[in-house]
Parts: sequence; structure tokens; C-alpha cells
Amino acid sequence: MPLDFAPTPEQEEIRALAHQFAEQEIRPVAADYDEREETPWEVIRKAHEVGLGAAAWFPTEYGGGGLDPLTGLLLAEELAWGDAGIAVSISASSLAGAGILAMGTDEQKARYLGMLCDPKAVRLAAMGLTEPESGSDSLALRTTAVRVDGGYLLNGTKQFCTNGGIADVQVIFATLDRSLGPAGIAAFVVEKGNPGMRQGRKERKLGVRASHTAQVILEDCFVVTEARLGFDASGASQGPGAAGAMVMLEATRPAVAAGALGIARAAFEYARDYSLSREQFGKPIARHQAIAFKIADMATEIDAARLLIWRAGWMVTAGRSFTRAEGSMAKLMAGDVAMRVTVEAVQILGGYGYMKDYPVERWMRDAKIYQIWEGTAEIQRLVIARAILGVRV
Repeated sequence: MPLDFAPTPEQEEIRALAHQFAEQEIRPVAADYDEREETPWEVIRKAHEVGLGAAAWFPTEYGGGGLDPLTGLLLAEELAWGDAGIAVSISASSLAGAGILAMGTDEQKARYLGMLCDPKAVRLAAMGLTEPESGSDSLALRTTAVRVDGGYLLNGTKQFCTNGGIADVQVIFATLDRSLGPAGIAAFVVEKGNPGMRQGRKERKLGVRASHTAQVILEDCFVVTEARLGFDASGASQGPGAAGAMVMLEATRPAVAAGALGIARAAFEYARDYSLSREQFGKPIARHQAIAFKIADMATEIDAARLLIWRAGWMVTAGRSFTRAEGSMAKLMAGDVAMRVTVEAVQILGGYGYMKDYPVERWMRDAKIYQIWEGTAEIQRLVIARAILGVRV
């Protein structure tokens, strides 16, 4: 069967819809939300209404849009092309939803994903994995879960939680027994309004400032037995439990990469157009080789990143395992490309690129986080090296 890189007509329709939404609903308000660091509730509601919200990624049986992984990547790229911070606010619930899909029982999936897919109400979800003293070493958790009559008591602090404290559903990872290592970790769903859970410090960030990021503090937070993902009300295991977390994180990395790609594409297009209109020494700066070569490199790297992302999406769609850490390859490449391209875009605009009157400085700030979250660039390289070499490095 020959290779075919052309999206289907249905995929083109969704991409066109997402691009139109990004152009008409996201871009006009992006700078304002970035400046004020506020959650773009109105844009989130509009995205939910037209089927471009986080629910688009969930299976139709739970009320979601049932997007296949490849189509989801097209959607993620276009939303981030509009603005990364707003795009994260729109789609971040899909990460916690992916955790519920990977680890939950049938009843848990129906309950919690049904809440997130309700067409009549926008509900957000958050993932609580990172802690103040455990970032890259994501399984070195200090948050504890202690069995008590009827459920568990959770105690600890989660750091850098997207939607943390404002989410309706929060997936919290905690350790039942540190001596068991990864086997002693469990995941729990904590719903909004639980008196044992509260928002800590809301973070002030370099980029993606329209996305809410905060600590989540758990103090004798009681959850019932059936709130433990993968376990029923009797405490019996019905699924993979927290063992599905690593599979979940690897499977979601192509979508994170697509967000980075959207930023890179936005910066490239702006710099390209600027270089064709800005004249120095009697001709457009695009005709100066120093600038033309930058444009050529930016375009080439963006296309290379997109191919890695699409390959990873194709593998997920086809049910193929990432035997060579293909998801991490896509995320690593896209994050690095986004950073390089946005820096070059600022350079092409010169002094104007450094000013807030032009969007490239915001895109440069937004790009940096894609080398950090969902596994730093260094961790991605570690994962890739281990997969290729077959040994721990």
C-alpha cells in the first residue's frame, strides 16, 4: 500500500473549522488574555458548543466527538496556531480524560467522561502528578493515600496543575506504599467541592498565560473506594490502575507536540510575511540571503516535525506500539523546533519582534514550555535512548 500524506476530506473539514475558530475567536483576544493571565471561559464555552473542546477527543460512547488520533493532531495544531494558552485551556481536560480512559473501570469512564462531554455544560478536568519535589522523577511521589473505612484519605501537594483548583474532576496520583515503588502508586478522582481539596498558589508564568496553573493541596481529603481508578466499590481491581499512567503519557505526547507545531507555524508565517514586506537597503529583507536562509530552515524543520507527529498519530490509530519511543521523538523534535523557530522569528523582526505590539514575542514565550512539560526534552532523550539501546542510561 503506497504512503499517503493527504488528510481525508473529513479531516480537512475539521481542520478548516478549527482554523476558522482560531482565526475568528482565539486570535482577536489572545493578547488580552495573555496580558491579564485569566482563564478564557467564553472561548472555552464556544469551543465546547461547536465540538472543538476537550470532549472532541473522547469516544462517542461517552458523548465525545470520537476523533481519531490523527484528526486530533490536526485540531491541536490549529488551536495552538491561534494561541497556545487559550488552546491549552480548551483542550487540557483531555489529559485527565486520557488517564481515566487508560486506568478507569467501565463505570468510572461512563461517569466522569460523561460529565466532561455533557453538551449542556462546560466542565474542566485536571491531572495531579507533578509535586514540589518530584518533576521529571514523576513516580517519586510524597502524596499519600491511606485506606480508611469506606475509602481513602489523601494528603499532599500537587504542583503545576493545569486547571488545578478550578477543575470539576481532578485525577490525583498518590502512593499507597512507598516500599513497593511504582506498584504502590494509585490514581484517584477527586470531584470539585471536596472539603479536603483546595487550590494553593496560582502560578504566574512566562508563557501560555491564558491557561490556569496552580497548586492543588490535599488535607485529609476523603474519597470513596470507587473513586480509585481501576477499582470498583468493593475494592476489587477491574482495570490496569495506575500502571496505565505511563502508557497514557506516551500516547498523549503527539498531541502536545502538535501544540508546539502550531506555535512554530504561526511564528514562521508571520516572519515570512514580514520579511516580504519589510525593506532594507532597497529591497525586501526576504531577498537578503541571511534572512532567506532562516526562512528556509524554519520551513524545513516545521515539516520534519510534522512528519514525526503524523507518524506517531498514525501508529496510535493503527494500534502499533511505540517500540522506539516514537511519541517522545515527536514531542522532543516539535518542542525544540518551536523554540528555534520563534527565536528566529523575533530575530527577523528585529527590534519590533521584541515589542508586545507584535505577537512573535508572545509565541517565543509560549514555545519554551513545550521543552519542559509532559516530560522535559532531556527526559524525552532518555526515553528514546533507552528504547533504542535496550539498556538504562
